[in-house]
Amino acid sequence: MTRRTPRGLIAAATATVALLAPAGAASASGAVPAPAEPQARVFMVNPVQSSGDQSLSDAKDSADAVPASSYASAALRNLDGSGGLSGRWAYIRSETGAPAKTADVGKYTRHDDQFEQVMAYFWVNEAQEYLQGLGFGSELPGANNRAQPVRINQWGADNSFFTDKKAEIRFGKGGVDDAEDAEVIVHEYGHAVHNAQVPGFGTSPEAGAIGEAFGDYLAVEVGAHADARYGWPLKTDLACVADWDSVAYSAAPHCLRRIDGNKVYGDRVGEVHADGEIWSRALLDIRGALGARVADRIIVNAQFGFAPDTSFENAASTTIATAQRMYGKSAADAVRAAFKAREIPGIQ
Repeated sequence: MTRRTPRGLIAAATATVALLAPAGAASASGAVPAPAEPQARVFMVNPVQSSGDQSLSDAKDSADAVPASSYASAALRNLDGSGGLSGRWAYIRSETGAPAKTADVGKYTRHDDQFEQVMAYFWVNEAQEYLQGLGFGSELPGANNRAQPVRINQWGADNSFFTDKKAEIRFGKGGVDDAEDAEVIVHEYGHAVHNAQVPGFGTSPEAGAIGEAFGDYLAVEVGAHADARYGWPLKTDLACVADWDSVAYSAAPHCLRRIDGNKVYGDRVGEVHADGEIWSRALLDIRGALGARVADRIIVNAQFGFAPDTSFENAASTTIATAQRMYGKSAADAVRAAFKAREIPGIQ
């Protein structure tokens, strides 16, 4: 079973991500400070979103196709000290180009195959840290709290997916290489989260649509959280998914999909990505009603109770019940209203 996402010489970075715990001088007790985390060059979600420039294009992976201001210098956290991109929450393998070295992560540009490896590591780690910050893995059950295997492949097509055979994420190349866009990376990570919560999730058309919707929603949410956390600019519409990856196949303003559409249950067409826009709008409305933290704790926690072939109706009912259990009637009513607005059957 697979999950599919259709699809200048760099100057010094103009934005810097602060370390969570900067290394300081040795303490009075003589303790040796922890080594500084490698500072990598990454996109601030993606170049279109951070610049607002809808005219950007891939230009065959040219380094000068995007402005230097699209990059930030960011700490690569939770590495295992091996010298490569392996750590607590992610390990990266590449079939295109030599493996990235942590000693060089501040030098790579989008022209280098290693840049995609760095992006994949940073954003998978960022996504799991976001879930950890919500309490998953501590007060709540872990949601894919393991080292996620990621592979960069030259598939000959612009295609990325999660496969449950190895619980692996694979990012393709072609057009804008998929691992250059944080929202594509986190979307695929959303499938890995779902599969870790419910092995084999997505065996019915409606469950498949819910999986695509959650991937889109998580991509937007993790990107928004990173923007706020690090003070990065957001110059495009937040509800637009994969602004950069989609420049080759969508009209400006570029979007792979949106999570703020007006589709309702009766608008289903039997294609999981299209039908997922029904569910993702409900998730966005829950966020709007309850705030990101409360909404996401409910949304992710509810997914532990989904069946692999869940229907919209059953998944909505489970999410409402989870809101009631975690936060009480007012939260449950807000979640119910979001699903009722999408005309999900059985939701009154």
